[in-house]
Amino acid sequence: MTMTAGPELAPTCTRRLDALLDGWELIEAPCGVVVATGTIRGTHVVAFATDPGVQGGALGVDGCGAIARATDLALLRGIPVIGIWHSGGARLREGVASLAGVAEVFAAQTRASGRVLQVSVVLGPAAGGAAYGPALTDIVIMGPAGRVFVTGPDVVRRVTGENVDMDRLGGPDTHGRISGVAHLLAPTDDEALYSARRLALLVGEQGSVDTSLVEGTDPGALVPGDPRKSYDVRPVIQAVLDPGSYLELHRDWATSAVTMVGRLGGRAVGVVANDPQRMAGCLDAETGDKTGRFVQWCDGMGLPLIFLVDVPGYLPGVAQEDEGVLRRGAKLLHAFAGASVPRLTVVTRKAYGGAFIAMGSKGLGADRVFAWPGAQVDVMGATAAVEVLHRRELMAERDPSARAALVLRLAAEHEATTGGLTRALECGAVDEVIEPGETRRRLIETLAQLPHRKGTRPNGPL
Repeated sequence: MTMTAGPELAPTCTRRLDALLDGWELIEAPCGVVVATGTIRGTHVVAFATDPGVQGGALGVDGCGAIARATDLALLRGIPVIGIWHSGGARLREGVASLAGVAEVFAAQTRASGRVLQVSVVLGPAAGGAAYGPALTDIVIMGPAGRVFVTGPDVVRRVTGENVDMDRLGGPDTHGRISGVAHLLAPTDDEALYSARRLALLVGEQGSVDTSLVEGTDPGALVPGDPRKSYDVRPVIQAVLDPGSYLELHRDWATSAVTMVGRLGGRAVGVVANDPQRMAGCLDAETGDKTGRFVQWCDGMGLPLIFLVDVPGYLPGVAQEDEGVLRRGAKLLHAFAGASVPRLTVVTRKAYGGAFIAMGSKGLGADRVFAWPGAQVDVMGATAAVEVLHRRELMAERDPSARAALVLRLAAEHEATTGGLTRALECGAVDEVIEPGETRRRLIETLAQLPHRKGTRPNGPL
């Protein structure tokens, strides 16, 4: 039964909990925080909301203790915990005691990390401890008035001289597009809370594979045959997943890779795919952070992983090396190789070089690797390879048309020698070639045959 606002319950908190939960029961309501248990379409969750009407939502010792206990309760029951944040951080009036209370919250979140779903919905300014609190959770959803920053514009102005407003410092665009702190942006508070509901249902009620649900759209019709042509990979992912079940995370950050959660044959899964309309689908430093964190999270939550691969390689250049593409790109390698959940991969058009390894390769532990007919699998494209291997011979040919013909001939010889997809099948890097129209069916049938393995490694921020 939904609680109604009493003297001790702020209308803002109760209204937000009503929008999030189908029904809820109060656990405790110390000054500035409301904690409740409730359901979302039958899925049990723990939820808490900070009260912006009490000292701007600042966190005191009692409120911090309530949030920590709420998180521990969710861990004890094995159910999601959803926090609604609108808080100025630690209470100045309580001094260092409030800081100790915030540390208690962080410790509880760390205990629960990788074991139960933790979602943060930021609907107003969240500073200091109330900014790091969401950052320690699995998913951060920002409403239109959400602002997340270490410290506010006034302090920034005094300390650094930078003249910045709250929106630029920590608004949805900053954290959705530039920093990657926010996983989902919502145009209204209600839609932000609805996204939290969807995530709780996907992860809290993961379901099982139903092999009768194999009918679907042919994803091959959505992919151009010319490997140089770009396309939006999202309709391809949606053709593979169950209709209407998908939710994209980090849509506007590290955009050459797409990360989605959805259902496949009724089973909740995570999907990683290259997006050729962004940097031709290359992996770069940012996508290493994005995909590595996502794979680690899926493993912690027990979500099987589906990789859709169309990648020409890692993005080269001085800027990428300066940004730590090796260190950050290695996060995907580490996360995928260490995952224990089922992992299935489909190479749709091409998979070259180190990016072939990173994108769900058999060598890193994929349970099954499929490829569509004509997929190009190699160290690099044949033309690029001969330009490296036969550089002197090509430079010696002065006639442009003759040089082009020589490149074509050498490329054909290179493909015949290295084997490409044929060689990949022979050495076991690819298990089977399947028709695009069979992708959904084969993934569902294969997933049904694999044992469900719950990830066991903690899921901390990367």
